[in-house]
Amino acid sequence: MSTKSIAKNFTTGSIPKQLLFFMLPFMASNAMQVLYSTIDMIIVGEYVGTPGLSAVSQSSQILNFATMVCFGFSNGGQVLISQALGAGKRKEMSRIMGTLFSLISIFAILLSVVFLSAKGWILDIMNIPTESRAFAEDYLIICGAGLFFTAGYNMVSAVLRGMGDSKRPFLFICIASVVNLILDILFTGIFQWEVAGAALATIIGQAVSFLFSLWYLFRHKEELGFDFSLESFKISRHYTKMILSLGTPMAIQSGCINISMLYVNSMVNNVGVVASATFGVGMRIDDIINKISQGIQFGALPMISQNIAAKEPKRAVKVVYWAWIYSFLMTVVSMIGYVAFGKELFMIFSDDPAVHEMCGTFIKAILWMFPALAVMRGTGAFIQGIGYAKFSMVLALLDGVVLRIGLSWLFGIVLSWGFYGFVLGYALAPFGNAVPGMLYFLSGAWKKRRVLAEDI
Repeated sequence: MSTKSIAKNFTTGSIPKQLLFFMLPFMASNAMQVLYSTIDMIIVGEYVGTPGLSAVSQSSQILNFATMVCFGFSNGGQVLISQALGAGKRKEMSRIMGTLFSLISIFAILLSVVFLSAKGWILDIMNIPTESRAFAEDYLIICGAGLFFTAGYNMVSAVLRGMGDSKRPFLFICIASVVNLILDILFTGIFQWEVAGAALATIIGQAVSFLFSLWYLFRHKEELGFDFSLESFKISRHYTKMILSLGTPMAIQSGCINISMLYVNSMVNNVGVVASATFGVGMRIDDIINKISQGIQFGALPMISQNIAAKEPKRAVKVVYWAWIYSFLMTVVSMIGYVAFGKELFMIFSDDPAVHEMCGTFIKAILWMFPALAVMRGTGAFIQGIGYAKFSMVLALLDGVVLRIGLSWLFGIVLSWGFYGFVLGYALAPFGNAVPGMLYFLSGAWKKRRVLAEDI
């Protein structure tokens, strides 16, 4: 079989149809990925209570920082693979993949060492409530030790996304979710291992998913164009430079947004364990909606990359417009659902009446975020797809550091709006990314940029 059996050509055909059928598996994959960690929170909330729920939500945010850093570099490799494919440079794809595999593995191992060494300091900075401290430490140690598997899954998924395959990542995350659910019930519900049981279930599920994905790639190595020999994993200086050039701004972007979330979490934690649990549950619900809509961006990015590399900029622009259409449709549905069933969603995660009472405050504030996210799905995919990683980083710093932290501090502390102010600041920050990104795209200034594929 040829590489064509896996790789897809997006430079011809119906854009709305291609985007719709390409993005749906990504949306489902992201939903399953969130469900993966959501299961932990539901079961922990049921068997351990509010302190355990707070511990899982806070520790997950900490671990997400490492995951998103690796995800940023994986995305850099994905853009290179998509542009190489669009430019017809298939022989170079193998060298890009091998370099990406080796780099991500090194990053993941180093991050595990850092997290395990500095766990006490990290938990101190987070102001974890006293009732949740021991639980949070258990979760951080176990999941921190297994970061290699989390990063590995994201790495394999990035390669497949870059080649236009959205179905296999969905299959892999389904496997992880099923394993996680079974072990969660066994370890936390039956064995009563509390938060440590949920962490073990999570990391075992990720390991099974990653190993299965590697087995799949090895079985289809001829179609993939990567032979898995030791020589194939040799790090290329040229592609390392390109991956780092693209991936470093993306990793900083992902890391900054996550750090800002940790900072806002820290401010919320000072309000008390109920506010901490409410914010944690709210972030999980928001993450479900956010990640599902992010599937639209995942679908648009390889399509844009291929068309830019193939010198079809008009098709790339149409991909953005259709991404906006799909995003705004989902935004309307999500906002209606949040207003109509918000409290019921919180009740799935926690049976604490105090959390149910506070959730209305969270919902009123977080709704402001949704229009900005809808815009970002199209422009974010475009800016990354053309390889303008530095601009993505600037937008992320504006969103994640300047506005997310600044507005939360202004509304929550300076203006003394408390919990509502913290969430409102968090919700308004993405406009700092959405508005400049949209103006850049509509201005056409991007047309003057050199096509990345010319250097591959």
